[in-house]
Amino acid sequence: MEVVITQEKLSQALANTSRVATSKTGLPILGNVLFRTDKNRLLVAATNLEVASTNYIGAKVVKQGSITIPAKIVNDFVHNLPKEQITLSVKNNRLHIKTPNHNSIINGVNDEEFPELPTVDIKDSVTYTLAVDDFKTAVSQTIIAASADPTRQILTGVYWHTNEKSLFLAATDGYRLAEKKLMNVSSELNAIIPTTTLQEVLRSLRDDITEITILIDETQVTFLLEDIEITSRLIDGNFPNYRQLIPSKNETSFSVEKDEFTRVIKVASLFAKGSGGGINLDVNADDGTVSVSSVASEVGENTSTIKATITGSGSVSLNSRYLIDALAVLDGPTISFGFSGKLAPCVVTSGDKPNYTHIIMPLKS
Repeated sequence: MEVVITQEKLSQALANTSRVATSKTGLPILGNVLFRTDKNRLLVAATNLEVASTNYIGAKVVKQGSITIPAKIVNDFVHNLPKEQITLSVKNNRLHIKTPNHNSIINGVNDEEFPELPTVDIKDSVTYTLAVDDFKTAVSQTIIAASADPTRQILTGVYWHTNEKSLFLAATDGYRLAEKKLMNVSSELNAIIPTTTLQEVLRSLRDDITEITILIDETQVTFLLEDIEITSRLIDGNFPNYRQLIPSKNETSFSVEKDEFTRVIKVASLFAKGSGGGINLDVNADDGTVSVSSVASEVGENTSTIKATITGSGSVSLNSRYLIDALAVLDGPTISFGFSGKLAPCVVTSGDKPNYTHIIMPLKS
């Protein structure tokens, strides 16, 4: 193999793939990245058997060939090279990297030991094409509610599904729930995509990528980001019937400016660290105020009051971190907050965009 390529393109491709490569599985070859020529392109790829990242780079291919190289050393080395042309050549399973002022050799492994890269057949898959901004918003609004507990694997992903000709994303960790209505569709889908995969896709998006195509079959999902492909296994199993947790109405509700509400919640959270992050919301329809209070025995106590548009009075206790996370991903200048008593789920939505719902279970005070 011999190719000539720019440092910028190679460094970006290695940055993407090296995140996927891992040697912790007991298979050393998975700690390598694959270099393989493909006509007038260089394929740079890595897999950990759960996720595969494939990057295609335009290059001057002098001689076809392939090799696998330890991901960390080649990524770090290329990243620190000057922005100029690089010549890559393979001789006796060793990668020669040459620039005008550098000449290095890295020991590699024949690509015959490298796992076959997974593919999703477009004929057997459901396909969606989204604007990148819509994808980023939908994923960011839902992954915050996914579980990080590996013993509850079903809840460690985001549930992509259709209902009444609309595509929804949903996630829950048992304490909070996020649901996003993404778009109208004609297909039917039920798939749980690992949160780690979605995070990898977000990290791989460049500023010049405006659309993303998603292919989903019965066991895998592929994200096409122009010259980048990320393929992952789906999580096997049935997602909980989460919609039964979403209240149809609330006895107490209020609308408030998001920035002001976020500020008082963050202040209250400073005094809630000693009580598991618990804060109290007291909603008073008579004077149109919401009081946010918290107490920490070693720090002190705090109460903040803001004006709001209120229907019904009531109080509830909840985890301040969960509420701050929800407020951070809500669009629009105002938010709506509703609940029905101290033990019923709290519903947080954007004041003018009803396509996103966030549920937070209250604390038992």
